[in-house]
Amino acid sequence: MKRNNKKNHQLYGFFTSVGLHNYPGGGRNWPPSSKKKSVATTTIIFLFSLIFIVLVSAGWIDASFFSVISSYKSILVVSEKPTPPQKSEFPLICNKGNATKCPRNYPTSSYNTTLNLSRPMTSKNVACPSYFRWIHEDLRPWKETGITKDMVERARRSAHFRFVIVDGKAYVEKYRQSIQTRDMFSIWGILQLMRYYPGRLPDLELMFDCDDRPVVRQKDFRGPNTHPPPLFRYCSDQWSFDIVFPDWSFWGWAECNIKPWGDVLGDIREGNKRTKWKERVPYAYWRGNPIVAPTRKDLLKCNVSQKNDWNTRLYIQSWDEEKKQGYKQSNLQDQCTHRYKIYTEGWAWSVSEKYILACDSMTLYIRSRFHNFYIRGMEPLQHYWPIRENSKCTSLKFAVDWGNNHTEKAQAIGEAASNFMQEDLKMDYVYDYMFHLLNEYAKLFKYKPTVPAGAVELCAETMACLANGTWKSFMEESLVKSPTETSPCNLPPYDPQAVSQLVERKASSTRQVETWENEYWQNLNKKH
Repeated sequence: MKRNNKKNHQLYGFFTSVGLHNYPGGGRNWPPSSKKKSVATTTIIFLFSLIFIVLVSAGWIDASFFSVISSYKSILVVSEKPTPPQKSEFPLICNKGNATKCPRNYPTSSYNTTLNLSRPMTSKNVACPSYFRWIHEDLRPWKETGITKDMVERARRSAHFRFVIVDGKAYVEKYRQSIQTRDMFSIWGILQLMRYYPGRLPDLELMFDCDDRPVVRQKDFRGPNTHPPPLFRYCSDQWSFDIVFPDWSFWGWAECNIKPWGDVLGDIREGNKRTKWKERVPYAYWRGNPIVAPTRKDLLKCNVSQKNDWNTRLYIQSWDEEKKQGYKQSNLQDQCTHRYKIYTEGWAWSVSEKYILACDSMTLYIRSRFHNFYIRGMEPLQHYWPIRENSKCTSLKFAVDWGNNHTEKAQAIGEAASNFMQEDLKMDYVYDYMFHLLNEYAKLFKYKPTVPAGAVELCAETMACLANGTWKSFMEESLVKSPTETSPCNLPPYDPQAVSQLVERKASSTRQVETWENEYWQNLNKKH
């Protein structure tokens, strides 16, 4: 019986190899596990096998038979639903022994490491969003000269930390403490990029300044032999060479209980559904901390009063009080209840910008001196309504009146900005932006980066395993658990003319709005 069992298994192997799973007695559960096998089934299989062997020996079955079987097999294999490849994951492992050490089993490529499959990444085959073209512009100061070791070292004067990648590993040298935990979550973000695109970032080192305002002034580097230091930060302006990079809050702003961007996007998307646009409060809404900048204190003058109604509803946000009350008044998904929302910068650009634009409300964007990495891909009258900085109240009143008289257009502007946030600024594209920026930056290096003597190796485990409270939960929520299976979007080539046209188009749209506004007040004054 044992010998017959062995033969039956061999026959099953033959039949399944050619795709004949439905042969009598075959199928996924064949051979049957029960010891009481069907005598009839066993006899039929034995006789069939014996006849087959005789026919082959007599030469009555030749290679053509096997080719037919092979063809049949290929047809069946094609018709079968292919088994999806297993997606490898590398979650946090916070054991006592490795809480301060980086695991050595991180993927070194984006292929499936669990099954050791050499499966290439799937191409997105899509162009990157429009704001990606500014990567070339931000790196233009070093396009001709390249980046030397001396240039990087000179950026240390204002940097909070140096981030180094050598042979796919991350090292950090810290110089000073940043505001709150900006430095911690910025470093965390780059580590997630390395998990998202493992093994695909070249050796490099960068200096990062976590403060608000840019410091590498263009006017200080006008001579032929004066080369600016490459310094990364969250925002810049048209008079500076600072390189803009996604801010820490994309991975969570623990001090204000604002979750990672991927989670916030989902919450705001649900919040947008609660109130239809035309049923929202027909005024302009703003909530924030006015102490951080004079322009915000000036904005409060536009609040509704017994004397004036500038079509605004403005509220002071005290984060200290919010913390005491459990952040009940600062849920971002609950703040999409007005037709219009106001954006104004703080000491520099404001983190609030993306949360305001993500609402379906039309954003009334008070002209800002500073820009972050994505706002340069958005345009007036398409994604937001421009507001004069030096006459906010009259400008805001006109904007709301215009929107309430052109509800379809105002709603379309609000939805266009919201769609931009949901699609063009989803975390996949944030990582793609970081990927392209760092790769283009590394191409400019004139030397091979090495690990500084004072640097320590960092990874997700060495940061998250030692964290606690909100900090730990935000790290766990924003953790990249699996390498992406798609390649980055296609970076547009350097095109100075396209950038110039975009800048002029924005300026033209802003001038158009200002013309309408002037006419509005002229006509209103004539009536009085």
